[in-house]
Order: sequence, then structure tokens, then C-alpha cells
Amino acid sequence: MSLVRLNIKGISYSQTQNGAYALILNEVDGDRKLPIVIGAFEAQSIAIALEKEIRPPRPLTHDLFKNFSDRFQIIVKQVIIHKLVDGVFYSSLICERDNIEEIIDARTSDAIALALRFQAPIFTYKNILDKAGIYLKVNPNKNKQDEDSILVDELIAEEIETIAFGDEDIYKDKSLEELHTLLDEAVNNEDYELAAKIRDEISKR
Repeated sequence: MSLVRLNIKGISYSQTQNGAYALILNEVDGDRKLPIVIGAFEAQSIAIALEKEIRPPRPLTHDLFKNFSDRFQIIVKQVIIHKLVDGVFYSSLICERDNIEEIIDARTSDAIALALRFQAPIFTYKNILDKAGIYLKVNPNKNKQDEDSILVDELIAEEIETIAFGDEDIYKDKSLEELHTLLDEAVNNEDYELAAKIRDEISKR
């Protein structure tokens, strides 16, 4: 399977789902976008890494990982989003130390936050992009300053709202018992973004 390189287009905030963000990845040699729902902490960490002028007074978790890796001469060479199951993306860190390569499983949001800090390229497989990649409208009136913004413009944000966050209504018809069962399954599968959505629905009740 051929790999497709991705760049970070921006981050979209959900106006209806509190604390939900979508990270927008852009196909380097194409026009497709890959929206990935991430948590608020990961969105903040990615935004800080993108904004070079922002320096937190103390290292964030991903900064700590970078400092730890530098101290022990571990390099993150690349990130590969290698699997998509039930809307959940799975990623791997390709690391190297003493010319020995290791593959480490990671949540996609964490993997991308680390890729930024190591200046490592991000890839996915063509079949994943074929399955989950989307074409988004582009505002022709956007100027260069807008293009450099971390937050995507309103037109793209509206589409991402529908695509990335549009499945929340499926939980409204579930009973509390069903929601708690789904919550347990999401936690067991380490799908914490989904668990947060289900938890929010339970809190509403």
C-alpha cells in the first residue's frame, strides 16, 4: 500500500459540541482533507507547536516527551496513520536510536503533536485517504494572512461541523444503561474522544 504525505491545514472548533475539535490534515499532492476529532488538551498542544511564538512557562506533556527523547538520543522519524476502524484513527511513531528502528503505537492526536515537535513527516495509506478523505470548499476571498491561521475559516468549519461532529444525535435515543455500556466499551478500546462524547450525553441527562 502506498503512503500519502499529509500537512496540517488547521484546527476547527465545534460550535455545538463543547470542548470538541477537529484537526484538519491536507493531502500534500492533492486536494483532499482528513478531519480527525481530537480533545481540547491535544488541540492546545498542537496549536502551541504550530505557533512558534508561544512558549509555555513549563513543558507540556508532549514537550516533556521531546526533552526526554533528546536526552536519550531517540528520534521520531515519521508518523503513520495506519488504520481506521469505526471512525477511529490508529497511528504509529517510527522511532530510531543507535540505528535501531522501533514502532510505537500512539493515539493520532498525540502522534501529530509529537511529529510537530520533532519536525517529522506525517503519512497515511492511500486506502485510508480514499475512505475518509473529503473535499472542502475553499473561500476564494481568503488572503495570505487567513491561510496562515491555525483556526480554519468559517466556511470550512461549518462543513467540518457536519462531517466530524455530525454523529452526536445517535446517542440521544439511547437509554442511560446503553450509554454506560457504550462508555465502558469506548474506554476499553482506548477511544477517549468517543468516551468524552458519550460522557457529555450522560451528563446532559
